[in-house]
Amino acid sequence: MLVNQEYINSKLDHLQENYRNASPFPSIAFDNFLTENCIRQITTDFPPVSDTIWTHYIHYNEKKHGLTKWEHFPKSVQDLVSEMGQKPFINWLEDLTGINNLFADPELEGSGLHQTLPGGFLNIHADFTVHPRHNNWRRRVNVLIYLNDDWNENWGGDLELWDENMQNCVQRITPKHNKVAIFSTGKKTYHGYPTPIVCPEGHSRKSIAMYFYTKDDNFEKVATDYRSRPSDGNKKILIWADTKLISIYSKMKGLLGIDDTFVSSILNLFNNKR
Repeated sequence: MLVNQEYINSKLDHLQENYRNASPFPSIAFDNFLTENCIRQITTDFPPVSDTIWTHYIHYNEKKHGLTKWEHFPKSVQDLVSEMGQKPFINWLEDLTGINNLFADPELEGSGLHQTLPGGFLNIHADFTVHPRHNNWRRRVNVLIYLNDDWNENWGGDLELWDENMQNCVQRITPKHNKVAIFSTGKKTYHGYPTPIVCPEGHSRKSIAMYFYTKDDNFEKVATDYRSRPSDGNKKILIWADTKLISIYSKMKGLLGIDDTFVSSILNLFNNKR
């Protein structure tokens, strides 16, 4: 086992209660998610950002990097992703969330390895609700595993959970080494880390993301919806405009089969310096 399954099984009742009663939406964050050997190996193997295998999400609403290509994952990451797609973990996740018939996305759409370099950020948003290539796959749960063994909290990068009216940040989750954040996703589950991180050169905010779906023929299908904070002022116009571009791209993606590597180059043209 690479997930610390015995440990999370023993904590299930407590975690389940906290998850379902969490504000502003069902969520939980806790330490020691992976076994020590697993977290040590993945931290060692985690690849640096490069132009060849990473996708660069650089536009007004985000500045981060993603790697979804299975063939470029280190074996330690492949093994973990495979394990989290199997019954022992999925059964536990269903018990935690109360959502039945969950399955992992084998295409890792938007998930996989994430890395944010100095100055990077991710504006507050609610995630897309439908897989772009499977019209009846409803996105239900995010699992984010943090891999930052030397992270200084003064560098920023906390995952912020906002209320549905976008008036208050209700929770902050520090991207601490071997911490997992799990939360239900929907039209108003707003989250992100909108303030550019200030870690020194040579450091980065690293995580593994996995998204879980159910099959459903009757739900509202929307693209990623970025939102402005009360403090964003006039920036809200650019946040809104960039969100509209993302929505158009999401529709094209399903129809034309284009991928994030292509669109990242287009969105870069719209990028504005913060």
